[in-house]
Amino acid sequence: MRILISNDDGINALGIKLLYDIARQFTSDVWVIAPLTEQSGASHTLSLRKPLKVTQVDNNHYAVDGTPTDAVLIGIREILKDKKPDLVLSGINAGCNLGEDVTYSGTVAAAMEAVLLNIPAIALSQKMNRLKKQVSFDVAKHYTQIIIEKILSYKLPEYSLINVNFPLCEVDEVQGVKVTSQGKRIKHDSVDKMILKDQDPYYWIGSKREYKDDMPESDLQAIIDNYISVTPLDLDLTNYKVIVDMKTKFSW
Repeated sequence: MRILISNDDGINALGIKLLYDIARQFTSDVWVIAPLTEQSGASHTLSLRKPLKVTQVDNNHYAVDGTPTDAVLIGIREILKDKKPDLVLSGINAGCNLGEDVTYSGTVAAAMEAVLLNIPAIALSQKMNRLKKQVSFDVAKHYTQIIIEKILSYKLPEYSLINVNFPLCEVDEVQGVKVTSQGKRIKHDSVDKMILKDQDPYYWIGSKREYKDDMPESDLQAIIDNYISVTPLDLDLTNYKVIVDMKTKFSW
């Protein structure tokens, strides 16, 4: 079994080092191909307008001066082209990727790219204390191996990936594992403007969400209740709820 690991926090992040150690429990054939620097919020960005420098850190660790998507694509199509990975793991991210945030997440995007290249993939994230800017990986460290084992026992449909989020609590406070749906929140993102003398304005974008508590089976609620959230995601973005009705109005 060959495993490729990537992330969006960068190749030197604590989470990816932890995930490498866990992956080694499954196989000795583990490769880390990850962004050189932090790429949080990069989503599914592909670098098409610049060449990408790839630095071999050691025998099976490569740093890509690009996005998580770039790293996975280069890993599968070039570095590991003679023997492609059987599984791609992305993470372990410092901070959750829940609800609509999966659309911004470089962690999830790395897994998406693998799935588009016909490789099964799992994205893993650990909730952090953003006020204190601290993250403890104790829960992720304790449960990641068994979560991966369970997921591998289930054959995913084509174009599907698994998004795993670990709660912020003590290991013995984890209530269990829930298979969840993608939740929704109300966005209250801020844009702060600052103008320096005789210069164009600068803007800082701040992320803030208000939870909608009417989705008891969502990933958001699971994390609030100290459950590990396991969410199957589908890359087919078609809205099947309205497609039949729209056909009657727009097709001819």
